[in-house]
Amino acid sequence: MDKKNKIKPDVLSKTLAGLVFGYLIALALVGLFAWHGYQGISGEHKVQFNMWMITPIWMLTFSFSYLFQSGKKAILTLFSVSVVLHFILYISKASIS
Repeated sequence: MDKKNKIKPDVLSKTLAGLVFGYLIALALVGLFAWHGYQGISGEHKVQFNMWMITPIWMLTFSFSYLFQSGKKAILTLFSVSVVLHFILYISKASIS
């Protein structure tokens, strides 16, 4: 691996990106599943399942945030993904209501 493509140890910014934007990504993904998944928003036992799915998705995103080349790229990428997912969630909720 050359110097240009080396992963920088920006631990603080990568941790912050994974913590904040990973949580927002997990909320959006679980929200999409809640509204459009099996039996829709009023599915039986779905609230408990949705609640338990937030943490694994969040931790997966959090752990992958350390694989970005820099903290700045981690913040920008995870922020962009979060905005897109929340926009999709907002549009899809509006189309159902």
